[in-house]
Amino acid sequence: MTAGRVGPDLRQRALVPVLVFLGTVVAVISSLGAPLVPTIADVDHVSLADAQWSLTITLLVGSVATPVLGRLGDGPHRRRVVLGAIAVVLAGSVLAALPLGFGYLVAGRGLQGVGLGLIPLAIATARDVLPADRSRPAVALLSITTVAGVGLGYPLTGLITESLGIHAGFWFGATISGLALLAAALVVPGVGAREKRPLDAPGAALLALGLASLLLALSDGEVWGWTSARVLALVLVALALLVGWSLHELRTAHPLVDLRTLRNRSVLTANVAGLIAGVAMYMLMSMVTRFVQTPSATGYGFGTSVLVTGLVLLPFSAASVASSKLVPLLTRRTSAAMVLPIGCGISLLSMVVFLLARGSLWELFLVMGVAGLGVGCTFAVMPGLIVNAVPAHETGSAISFNQVLRTIGYTTGSVLSAVVLEAHTASGRLLPANSGYQAAAWLGCAIWVVTAVVAVVLPGRATAARRTVAPVPVDEEILMDESIADAETVEDSVTPAPGRSGR
Repeated sequence: MTAGRVGPDLRQRALVPVLVFLGTVVAVISSLGAPLVPTIADVDHVSLADAQWSLTITLLVGSVATPVLGRLGDGPHRRRVVLGAIAVVLAGSVLAALPLGFGYLVAGRGLQGVGLGLIPLAIATARDVLPADRSRPAVALLSITTVAGVGLGYPLTGLITESLGIHAGFWFGATISGLALLAAALVVPGVGAREKRPLDAPGAALLALGLASLLLALSDGEVWGWTSARVLALVLVALALLVGWSLHELRTAHPLVDLRTLRNRSVLTANVAGLIAGVAMYMLMSMVTRFVQTPSATGYGFGTSVLVTGLVLLPFSAASVASSKLVPLLTRRTSAAMVLPIGCGISLLSMVVFLLARGSLWELFLVMGVAGLGVGCTFAVMPGLIVNAVPAHETGSAISFNQVLRTIGYTTGSVLSAVVLEAHTASGRLLPANSGYQAAAWLGCAIWVVTAVVAVVLPGRATAARRTVAPVPVDEEILMDESIADAETVEDSVTPAPGRSGR
């Protein structure tokens, strides 16, 4: 089935909904493993540490596949790359759903991780194909789906698992993957004539090994011990490999990720803020999901089921989507450059509310709603900073690198919350004291403050005053100033994407 079966006008009208559906599917599927870890351990008779691999493997594969797909998608075969990646996700979903044992489930979850590289390709497609007045809000919405889908995946997983069993959750993933493949085959267009560049295989290998070592150390450090020889060795190996990868990328003619774009303050701000914000975001999500499931006999917590725990996260998804209506108001009242620190401030407020008020479930609903609003504003801005500061042929690669940094942030945030809570768990006890959540929340507040400072200071005063590069949220159009790249832009001759006005 080819895209030519559908008329071009209908295809263009359907393109944004299909891309958003793709992003939502990817986010939902990537979050399927998290609430199911205890159930997987029970059903497949493995330890909780082993069952955690059903989540870890998805992040590991995704962190490696994302930059590779991003670079391949910047070439002339983006449509094939998109369809191929969805097909791999579908195969992984079916493999995970079949009752073949724990090994096959982990393998299937690994294949599902390939889908994490689809968001940058969707953003690059929106930039290339749509006119400016439609591509900017599409980019914003696509970025939000990466966080909104996580909050949506938890309650869906809980409902399906409690009603139909653990494998039904993965069959649900297979079903929506199949629908996404069909929709993409009908609607996603090719990119036309574009130079084909060789894939940086050595760079991909160095990055894969470096990220795998780092994420493995972060994921299993709590089980092995943070000062154990294995964890320390993995961290040292990861640092050596990533430094080697960075040097290689700066020297090769066709890098997997053009690190020279980091000289542009817009790109640097988006990447640093994305990494730090990812840490803070997952710290709160990890704390809330663990807090509400803690038996009330401990003196705190509510002993909720997986389904109710997922419902607590629904306000996060709803508010992150609603943030698309808030950004235009913030932009008109301040400036687009200020939306990022304002979003950090709102997220900081959610952490403060959790710190001071978590004695009732409705307070946690409020916490997650405020968090979704802040995170939605923050992540809606980041891709726009990158898209408008790099050439069209670098969009997929640049957004992919930002996505990898977010993934590292997510994993680090989950680990940080676990480490703090473990430090406040008395010897011989399984559950931490309530003071552990206090300490973790204070740390989360500090991280959001750092993110806000980075968002204000890193771009530089002159650049921040000129730039209005935030993507326009849905149903709104905000004219963007011409001044996208400042004096430190790596390429003075950045060509504007089709449908955009440039200098």
